[in-house]
Amino acid sequence: MEIKTIFTICSLILTAAFIICYLYQFFYIFWVFIGKDKSKPIKSDKLNKFGVVISARNEAAVIGNLLESINKQDYPSELIKIFLIADNCDDNTADVGRQHGAIVLERNNKDLVGKGYALDFLFKKLLAEKDDCDAYIVFDADNLVDKNFVKEMNKNFNRGYKALTSYRNSKNYETNWISAGYSLWFLREAQYLNNARMRLGTSCAISGTGFCLSREIIEANNGWKYHLLTEDIEFSVDMAIRGEMIGYSAGSVVYDEQPETFKQSWNQRLRWSKGFYQVFGNYGKKLFKGIFSGKFACYDMLMTVFPALIFTVLSVLCCIGECIYGITVFVENPAFSNLMLFCVLPLVYFSSIIYMLIFVVGFITLVTEWDVIDCPPKKTIKYLFSFPIFMLTYAPIAVAALFKKVEWTPIQHSVSKSIDEVGKGNSGNNDKE
Repeated sequence: MEIKTIFTICSLILTAAFIICYLYQFFYIFWVFIGKDKSKPIKSDKLNKFGVVISARNEAAVIGNLLESINKQDYPSELIKIFLIADNCDDNTADVGRQHGAIVLERNNKDLVGKGYALDFLFKKLLAEKDDCDAYIVFDADNLVDKNFVKEMNKNFNRGYKALTSYRNSKNYETNWISAGYSLWFLREAQYLNNARMRLGTSCAISGTGFCLSREIIEANNGWKYHLLTEDIEFSVDMAIRGEMIGYSAGSVVYDEQPETFKQSWNQRLRWSKGFYQVFGNYGKKLFKGIFSGKFACYDMLMTVFPALIFTVLSVLCCIGECIYGITVFVENPAFSNLMLFCVLPLVYFSSIIYMLIFVVGFITLVTEWDVIDCPPKKTIKYLFSFPIFMLTYAPIAVAALFKKVEWTPIQHSVSKSIDEVGKGNSGNNDKE
């Protein structure tokens, strides 16, 4: 068999395997439109007491806006307690927190660095002090919160879920193709992953920020025991393995700040990719066992942490191998047809298929979520075409994560907006250039 044929067969197998593994996520899209809602019914109208938990490291520029948005909640203020962990701060984050009514705890630990350790520090303290909150909502310091966030979270908490995730929008969608790429992906994740999962009656996944944890979960784990580079996915995987369902609160909208430079994006997604490998290494065996015991959520989480990255790495290596072989053929016989056949066409073939699949997903998300995207219409459409390119940049990141040592590092946040400045959507952007 010719080397060219071997590479072609490998590419076809990888493409087919990728589509087969993720075909269920296209089914998710259809279920959102036509499927029956199988989510748990609301069991009571109790007004629960929530502790809002924020871990912040040198976030004085943005933390005040988040705290103001929390203080404006359409929910009884006596049922909301704000806990701010000023984690290894060198600025006045703690002072800003106190000025806005937060209970501030200052933590200084240069050895155990990261959000997971900060959360564990706080939750262990609250358990020791027998705090009276029914549940805890976790935000990042750069977030803004819709006024109905807690009210909607309370409604869905009363369905009986021990953990809930929220609708993740962005406060800087319009900045450039990088922030828009993140933003569109998180909108898709909310509407066509977590929303679909909830409606299907399977477990959702928390995603970094805007999630709710019952006191029962905190007590069972004796704090927060998840310390891999992607502690949110680690928690979601652990819940799936244990058969615990994570719910979704569609009306709880959080606005997140996305990275705006490729360097920031590279470092963040490198950490995510490494974290996915870590989660698979630590929980992969249990996920496989869960799949064979009939837990669909385990399959869903396995698809989240493993195949996409591995398929990407293998496909990149296959394309590189084919190109190297093509170069040797071209050197021996420098014909234009050899250059096209062995170097250009394989890359175009693979990239175009992946580009179109991602584009379709982005297009569907853009159409249905158009009214909540806070970006001028022309830019919104332009960034749809760059969205697949943004996603394809995961390929070199996934490869680098295999070999590079990665540690948690903070991302600088500087988009200082109030809650009144976001959430207008495209309906409020028609007059912008």
